[in-house]
This record gives sequence, C-alpha cells and structure tokens, in this order.
Amino acid sequence: MLPSEIEKLSQEFETKTPQEIIRWALEEYWPEAALSSSFQTQSMPLLHMVTRINRSAPVFFLDTGYHFWDTLMFRERIASEWRINVVDLYRDHHWDVFARNHIRSLPLEDPDLCCYLHKVQPMQKALQDVKAWITGIRRDQTSARAHAKILELQPDGLLKVNPLLNWTKTDIARYMQEHNLPKHPLYETGYRSVGCAPCTVAIGMDDDDRAGRWAGRGKVECGLHTEMFRKKDIEELKRDFRIEVKEGAKEEKSAGV
Repeated sequence: MLPSEIEKLSQEFETKTPQEIIRWALEEYWPEAALSSSFQTQSMPLLHMVTRINRSAPVFFLDTGYHFWDTLMFRERIASEWRINVVDLYRDHHWDVFARNHIRSLPLEDPDLCCYLHKVQPMQKALQDVKAWITGIRRDQTSARAHAKILELQPDGLLKVNPLLNWTKTDIARYMQEHNLPKHPLYETGYRSVGCAPCTVAIGMDDDDRAGRWAGRGKVECGLHTEMFRKKDIEELKRDFRIEVKEGAKEEKSAGV
C-alpha cells in the first residue's frame, strides 16, 4: 500500500473497533503479521482479541533475563490455556559476555543501553520477516504515545498497527471484566505496569499506572515505541542518545564476541 493510502486508512480506523482493525491487519498481511506482548494485565485484551481472530498469529515476547518470575509463570499459563503461539526473543549472543559481566549494574547505570540490547535489537531482528506489527500501545499511557497513529509506516516498510490506541485504562478494565480475563499476579500488590524487575516498583493507588517504571531515572519508554527503535547499530545509538557503552563492551565487540 502507498503511504497516502495508509494515512487515509489510519484516519478511517479512528472510528473502528480494535477487533475490526486487528482483523484487517491479519487478513491483509497474513502470514507476515505478528503482535508483541509483555503479558502484563493491560496486555490481556489485545491477546484475547487476537486469539479469537487468528490463534496461530505469532506473539513476540521479549525474554530479557530480568523478568519477575511471576511474569514468566503467567506467560506460560496464558500461552497454555489460550493456546497462544508465543515466540520468545532474546538479546544477540554477541552481547552475552558484556551482559553477564554487568548483569546487576547495567539496568541501573545505563537503562537505555540495557533496553536497546534486550528489547530493541531483538525486536528489530524478529520483525525483519514481518510486514505488519500489531502492538497494544495507547495514547493515554505516555507523552511519547499521545501523538501516535493507528497505522504507522516505518522507514523500512514495516507497518505498525496500534488497534487499542484510542482506548483508555477504563476501556481496558471494562473489557477485562466483561470477559473475565486474568490479571498479572503482581497487579493487586501495586504493580499496575510490569516491566523488568530491576526497573519496576510498586506504586500507590493515586499514582499514574506507569509511575513505577524506571522511577526517578527520567525514563518512561523502553525504546520500542520511540525514535530509538529506528537506530540500527550501537554507534548510531551512542551518537544520537548519548549512551555510554563501557570499555568492556567495546573490547568484546572488537574481539568478535
């Protein structure tokens, strides 16, 4: 489809239901379509919708190595009960030595680099063979997502599809209740948005849902839904985001690790 056609269709989709948008994406781009999910509470509606339209659709899950055990067990439970085609994504083995040497310090000292290695790069690689990427982002979640479009054509031709973009957390809660969907096991203990364990804390009832993500670090996005996702190598990332790559990583890279 031409960019102008996608832009027009995206505007038309503003009044469509998420199910209608999902069905269009899966029919238009199948079998080169996939969705991504973090398997937290707010992920359940999208997963539920997709499994009722095309249960065989691949569901990309970023296994960063830093997840709460509760998240991994919840993912296994939902994948089994709903018969979901989960595809686990891992960091490039090139970074294994560096990541192991900095396993405790990396998320705290350089969370952007950590997210790039464990989330952005693996997702970039997985999406190379996909033409449509269905995500669960919403405009009410962060300022970076507030101006997103339902259909977003990426520079490499990948079409990003955001069927829940117009939904609010109230819509999520209503759908969860109507369909009796399970919640992440940590949800009731204050983890309303669950990411990696070193970068997620429980929050109060009056806090924003994502207040517990990278709290106090001036970071609200992992990079999958920002300009960071367009960066194709670490040197470009360093230059544009001023990320410091420790000398150990440079040595490992030059050694071909």
